[in-house]
Amino acid sequence: MEIGTNNSSSESARSLMQLYDLRREQKLRDARVWVVRSFNPESVEDFMDIMQAEEYTYVRMVFGYWDMAASFVVFGAIEPEMFTAVSGEMLATYCKVEHIIEELREKIQQPGLLLNVQKVVDEWPGAQERMAHLREYLKGINIS
Repeated sequence: MEIGTNNSSSESARSLMQLYDLRREQKLRDARVWVVRSFNPESVEDFMDIMQAEEYTYVRMVFGYWDMAASFVVFGAIEPEMFTAVSGEMLATYCKVEHIIEELREKIQQPGLLLNVQKVVDEWPGAQERMAHLREYLKGINIS
């Protein structure tokens, strides 16, 4: 993985621990659970419907968190290999919209939506296969 300029392992570890601390905040925990288990847009129209629902706050919170975390990799603050070793949940989140991401960016006029996540995923060995498996698995645990 060649994204960003490599930082020292200890600096990367500190940054990852700070990201982990953010993930422990209760509202973000609730949002992450909802997105992974219940957010399954099949189309841009499905996503647009969710934008009108109260749960869209969860989507924005989780997307924002993972795009920020991925930006640390893209800009070299966290070593890519260290990040991918502990950030599988980012793939679980991204696989929910990867199939509609380009059309979605255009429709909601946000060309940068999950762009850092996409950059990390594009360089993540085996990410496509893992996301394909996750998509099928996560559909089976939908708890809307």
